[in-house]
Amino acid sequence: MDITTLPVVGPLLHSGADLLAATTAALSPVAGGLAAAIAVVLLTLAVRAVLVPLAVLQVRAERDRRRLAPRVAALGKRYGTDSERLRRALQELYTNEKVSPLAGCLPVLAQAPVLSLVYTLFTHGSIGGVTNTLLEATLAGVPLGHSLIVTVTSPLWVHAWVVVVLLAVLVVVVEASRRANLRWSPVAASDTGTPVPGAAATAAIGRYAPFITVVFAAIAPLAAALYVVTSAAWTLGERAVLRRVLA
Repeated sequence: MDITTLPVVGPLLHSGADLLAATTAALSPVAGGLAAAIAVVLLTLAVRAVLVPLAVLQVRAERDRRRLAPRVAALGKRYGTDSERLRRALQELYTNEKVSPLAGCLPVLAQAPVLSLVYTLFTHGSIGGVTNTLLEATLAGVPLGHSLIVTVTSPLWVHAWVVVVLLAVLVVVVEASRRANLRWSPVAASDTGTPVPGAAATAAIGRYAPFITVVFAAIAPLAAALYVVTSAAWTLGERAVLRRVLA
């Protein structure tokens, strides 16, 4: 089944393709061959600007969890290895303080449909039976519909450095964001220095999970990778500003 022909998905993809095509055409006289890539970046920035209110809620939730960290540590000390009682106590604490542990997921969930749209636009040769001209766009010789894997295994492998540089930038941004998050959000621990149950596993996940985006960017079309890198850089700067303002 061709998802580009579905009743809801098809019109959205057509609208997205038309928007990117129009933006690319408008930028072409100035940006030349970079127009399509810049159009994807501008789309990303527009989406992130719309999601700023959700980012504010996210940072406020982080601030509240930071404020509650000593009480969370006390609960960990009180209930020890009784994970069920600890879970109920934490849930009660968050409910009483009107803090949502899931608030931090809102911007990611809100961006998922847009990222899926960009991914689909650059992985289908046709949209609803119409030839997808977006696949003809390139960035430094690499089609926006090519991933790193496709590029290095094709005659265009000499241009793979473009994708590698993009991924390197993403690694730097992700690591900077991870370190900033660690400085902002304290690791919950009891007064005796004994970690709250599950804290070690959480720390391990927090150390490596952010780099899943790098893996995705490596196997996704270059256009989707551009979206991910731009969004990650926006997040890094946005968090720095909001944490300073809302602290």
